Amino acid sequence: MLLDFNPMKIPLVAVLFASMAVGPTIVSAAQSAPAHPPHTISNSELRVLPRNAAGRHYQLHVGLPASYRKDTEKRYPVMYVTDGYWDFEKIRAIHGALVYDKVVPEFIWVGLGYAGEDLDYGNLRRWELSPVPFGGGGSDESGHAADFLKTIETEIIPFIEREYRVDSSYRVLGGASLGGLFTLYAMYSKPELFQGYIAATPAVVVGNDWLLNYEEKFAKSGKALKARLYVTAGGNESPGFVGGILRYNQRVASRKHPDLVYRFRIIDDERHSGMQLESYTRGVRFVFEPLAPETGPANAP
Repeated sequence: MLLDFNPMKIPLVAVLFASMAVGPTIVSAAQSAPAHPPHTISNSELRVLPRNAAGRHYQLHVGLPASYRKDTEKRYPVMYVTDGYWDFEKIRAIHGALVYDKVVPEFIWVGLGYAGEDLDYGNLRRWELSPVPFGGGGSDESGHAADFLKTIETEIIPFIEREYRVDSSYRVLGGASLGGLFTLYAMYSKPELFQGYIAATPAVVVGNDWLLNYEEKFAKSGKALKARLYVTAGGNESPGFVGGILRYNQRVASRKHPDLVYRFRIIDDERHSGMQLESYTRGVRFVFEPLAPETGPANAP
């Protein structure tokens, strides 16, 4: 049974602080108080899960729609995004504007991250976002995407759907770079687990285009692929990296899966990181289009 490691739901705080008095010195409240209060992200919570059998210690960044506390009967679709320590706030930045424009429904978004301080995110994410080992770290530090996907399916999704008012019929998975590679891997591994996928600048080149071989095996299996998929590349990313994404795009476009709604876009003039915010903006709108209150041109303003 999965239990919330933190019994309290803790607001996300952009700036954390602490003060400590040591010895007999008495510090007044005015002296110990911070000069300025920290900035807190409203309608958000941090949930820390127990360390699992593989020694992974996950922290979930949970964003709640504005109506969540007021409309207590309403249930919401959920978007899960990898690299929550970075990309949770990217989704938060676009959520309100897209809801205001009525091009997406209100939705809960969950950033997948790690518990602890001063962490090496680069090393941690290599362990689980790549489905195949790649150079530099050794097989023990990369290539565990299957384990991470199982954790999402058997621990993280059940936890979120137990703790929050979720519409479990519509889930979205998104990620960028290695997170984009993981998103595509998840789609071919568990095509029924999510209904929408956003792969921003996916690292298709990892393992010498390993993903293309995996995709081919899926296509030959005859399994149905019923989903909405949005893939992007940055126009000014390195040619070698973009080449893998273009090869993947050509492959998917040629398959013509009858139940796959697919869109590919190059984000002009942007490099690997700068293209991600626009990718998420367009991708979120695309994957949630079936649930959007409105589509097409607005009546006003």
